[in-house]
Amino acid sequence: MSRLRRLVGRRAAARSLPGWDSLDLLWREAELAVVDLELTGLDLRRDEIVSYGGVVVRAGRVVASTVVYGLVKPRRPVSEASIAVHALRPADLADAPGLDACVDALAELLTGRVLVAHAAWVERAFIGRAFAEFDIKLDGPVVDTAALAREAGLAPRGASTEPILEDLTSGLGLPVHTTHHAAGDALTTAGLLLALVARLERTEPQTIRSLTAVSHRQSLGAQRRPYPF
Repeated sequence: MSRLRRLVGRRAAARSLPGWDSLDLLWREAELAVVDLELTGLDLRRDEIVSYGGVVVRAGRVVASTVVYGLVKPRRPVSEASIAVHALRPADLADAPGLDACVDALAELLTGRVLVAHAAWVERAFIGRAFAEFDIKLDGPVVDTAALAREAGLAPRGASTEPILEDLTSGLGLPVHTTHHAAGDALTTAGLLLALVARLERTEPQTIRSLTAVSHRQSLGAQRRPYPF
């Protein structure tokens, strides 16, 4: 049993995952954790995580050996609409670990790293809610590749929907890994991140602070933009 699992089991006082000390680092000097979730739906208050995937970006490179992936047994039914997207049926999830294993893996992945996701309001909301069940606070910088794409002029700034991950990625000539598979989408997002930051660096060096500022500015109002789960 991991140290985190033992800590969670004791219902320790709420603690935050570190990461804010990365803000003034050039982005290549920080470690980033690219995360993707598949869900029962997009109701931020009721729906749940059914799978998670993540990979570390270190020194400006995707470290393939760090990929994590897991299924989660949800406590509510998986909607037909979500099954049509990620193809995870109730039978596929029946013997999956519970939410505690997901929290364990994601907390280990995110500790000391910057959270990166595409349309990051989704991952931030669902991870934050899952962590809160185990008295962990998701409190650190967040970089949103959908927002970076808008900043780089690759997606409409006033659009009513989020730019689709695979469309952006293939449009840049980058590999698209298995779509709507949490690990595949995390790897695709990591590749997109590198390409987008390279574009932004044509004008000035990028720090974690500048990337999170862009993510915040370009994500304003995005919380209500539809995005496939």
